[in-house]
Amino acid sequence: MPEISRFLGIVVAMYYRDHTPPHFHVKYGEHRASITVETLEVLEGNIPSRVLALVLEWVHLHRKELSEDWQLAMEKKPLKKIEPLV
Repeated sequence: MPEISRFLGIVVAMYYRDHTPPHFHVKYGEHRASITVETLEVLEGNIPSRVLALVLEWVHLHRKELSEDWQLAMEKKPLKKIEPLV
């Protein structure tokens, strides 16, 4: 699973052979979740609410880059790193 960003103990990644809708994966300790890029719906898993709030703040800053990485993943091209939340 290619890592596209890491901040505050949160790892954000995308899979190359993933299903629609466009989404990304979040890991935080033993917690895991899949979140859609457009609606920010948690498709699967569960992460602490404070971690989800940080991830959503990060997405609002980088939604365009997430969409671009999704397209690259579907084309099986290298993904671009996205700046962390600071």
